[in-house]
Amino acid sequence: MKLRLKLAAVIAVLGTAGIATAASNHEGGGSTFRAKLTGYEEATPLSLSTSATGTFKATLNSAGDQLSYTLSYTGPFDTDSPGGTVTQSHIHFGEPAMNGGISAFLCTNLGNGPAGTPACPTPNGTVSGTITAAQVIGPTGQGIQPGEFVELVRALRAGAAYANVHTTTRPAGEIRGQISAKHGDDEQDHQGKDKHKH
Repeated sequence: MKLRLKLAAVIAVLGTAGIATAASNHEGGGSTFRAKLTGYEEATPLSLSTSATGTFKATLNSAGDQLSYTLSYTGPFDTDSPGGTVTQSHIHFGEPAMNGGISAFLCTNLGNGPAGTPACPTPNGTVSGTITAAQVIGPTGQGIQPGEFVELVRALRAGAAYANVHTTTRPAGEIRGQISAKHGDDEQDHQGKDKHKH
């Protein structure tokens, strides 16, 4: 009888630990965020036809307090006025087809980002960096206060944020992509499905 009680207690503890770990993986680290940037997703206030494209990828660390990101883009920018160059890029808080305020800088050549913001390569290129609470600047008018890293991550998980690249000829944004979340297990499943297709 005592052995059964001990066994039941061990099973209960292991089950609780498993649930806690799963919750931690879902709400904490282990997520990857991606976006494909094109002019078609711009809402400034209309979509844009541009030859430029880009990609964004970010990974949340296991502690859930830092995003490591890579942004890549290629021109030419603004075929209506060739010669446009990238000025800055951000994560904005906003739903698809809606404009939103800046949550965090990805790069800037205007000297207007928080300390440590990398420069945007021109005319094309790839830039990498990290976002912590110190890099979250808002937008306060939409309920995200400076330093509220958790709120930014919640927006990313909800698909309520987008990456935007701004240029000299399109200062409001030339290419944009809604950011989607992939959890570790989901990403592995997706890769497995892709392998079966080939």
